[in-house]
Amino acid sequence: MPRHLYAPSLLRTGSLTFADAVILIALVSLLGFGASLALHAPHAIRGPEISLELAALPWYALLSLARMTAAYVLSLFFSLVYGYAAARNPAAEKILIPLLDLLQSVPILSFLPLVLLSLAVFLPQGLAVELAAVVLIFTSQVWNLTFCFYQALKTIPSELCEAAAIFRLNPLLRMKTLDLPFAGLALIWNSMMSWSGGWFFLMAAEIFHVGARDFRLPGLGSYLQVAANRGSLGAVAAGLGTLTAVIIALDQLVWRPLLAWADRFKVETVQGEEPPRSWFLDLISRSYLAKVARRHLTSLGDRLEDFAQARFKPALDPVRHRRPGGVAQILRRLGVAVGGVAMLYGAVSAVAMLGGLPLKTWGAIALGTAATLARVSVALSLTFLWTIPVGVVIGTNRRASRFLQPVVQVVASIPATAVFPVLLLLLLRAPGGLNLASILLMLMGTQWYLLFNIIAGAAAIPKDLCDTTDLLRLSRLERWRNLILPALFPYLITGAISSSGGAWNASIVAEHVVFGGETHTTVGVGALIAEATERGDYPLLLASTLALITTVIVINRSFWRRLYRLAEERYRLE
Repeated sequence: MPRHLYAPSLLRTGSLTFADAVILIALVSLLGFGASLALHAPHAIRGPEISLELAALPWYALLSLARMTAAYVLSLFFSLVYGYAAARNPAAEKILIPLLDLLQSVPILSFLPLVLLSLAVFLPQGLAVELAAVVLIFTSQVWNLTFCFYQALKTIPSELCEAAAIFRLNPLLRMKTLDLPFAGLALIWNSMMSWSGGWFFLMAAEIFHVGARDFRLPGLGSYLQVAANRGSLGAVAAGLGTLTAVIIALDQLVWRPLLAWADRFKVETVQGEEPPRSWFLDLISRSYLAKVARRHLTSLGDRLEDFAQARFKPALDPVRHRRPGGVAQILRRLGVAVGGVAMLYGAVSAVAMLGGLPLKTWGAIALGTAATLARVSVALSLTFLWTIPVGVVIGTNRRASRFLQPVVQVVASIPATAVFPVLLLLLLRAPGGLNLASILLMLMGTQWYLLFNIIAGAAAIPKDLCDTTDLLRLSRLERWRNLILPALFPYLITGAISSSGGAWNASIVAEHVVFGGETHTTVGVGALIAEATERGDYPLLLASTLALITTVIVINRSFWRRLYRLAEERYRLE
């Protein structure tokens, strides 16, 4: 059963540290450096025309799918490396986790103009826009996966960690036999959520305006954006239908087979009553060609593992340590010096930009930040109300999961920004107007982070613990209090952190909406960022972004991080 231990150091470990200040200064320098580069970008850029013909949809879908796949591969690789380093190295954890808090708080849509314009200075326009689109989708996918993998590594039962130590597993072998299998279910569910987040920001990734610069790429996102701007409901429906077909195909051919395969890695001592099934996985398992390919891939993996064991044995050995040589030491110091000069240049540029803003603008930023914080709080509260019961039903009831999981995945993957203009027309005349509509868009874009984490947590509850509650004849309330909620607690916190960050990011498109040639805006820091991006007002963009980042970091470090430590120390399955 989940154990309950008092952790006296929670207040200390959850507070803001010197590392947070250093990392924040580094980010300010980076943003200032990017903004200074953006000033030298071409002043007039025009992307290709986006066709609304139905015949263009298959090609657009293929292009968008390729960008999503590239971003996901990068996200998964980053999450495994970053999460493992943070969970296994206490010294690195003190830097990497505050940095992760900061990075996931950076508003994607205010970060993109600086990245895009900076790349446009050095690279051809087409390549710069492609790389910027992949970076935007990457940042919408990666933080959820990284938090998920880190949380899984920190909550591995101690008896399994002791067994790995007894067998003297090196880091590579432990990753293969313990870490990845234990985190498998959570990684798959959060991968589905990461893809949903990528679809959500696809419209912003494939068509983007910065002042007079019009960046665009052919794809489903740009198709939906152009259709919404022209008020073509038929084209919007066709684009959403194509997107839905792609999502269903991915569910049947990728995610459902992976969930059925990963069920074998659940930590339990008895067989589940009805393990998940996949017709595509059954088809592959009976295929002779698939068996031959699997045998060759297994052999190749074993050879690569043997090579890695022999080639990187000193690095994998926890006892032996090698001091860097003279050349490596010189290169490292040179890199630190170059990085320090770049940080200093960026910091000076940022201070110069921020110093020119009048006091009235800072007051508007403070008011907008407070207004957005209120909307985020309301959206997150509404998210908790419905995701916990629904997520538990999907995660613990196989029959319900068979029907509800594809529905949830399809609905979660449909970009709320594509259907939001239609809902906006209905809500503008309602009490609250855009304030109510912006909360709804935040809810539509962020509730899935929490739901998918709850599903993963409920699905990971061992069957023998559920049987024990039945034998003890616990009432439904006692079962929720003693088993379900404690077992879900780490997943709830992980999902809540991702949902909170997603809501802040969604504020940029929720508080400033353009539909049918008309602009609708409300008071909020997201609206200020959107307006600064449209005008190319880099000082206002930098100031608003820093205000949002600082607010999110303070909330994460003073509230969510304490709960994260509580989940790690007190609520883990043993």
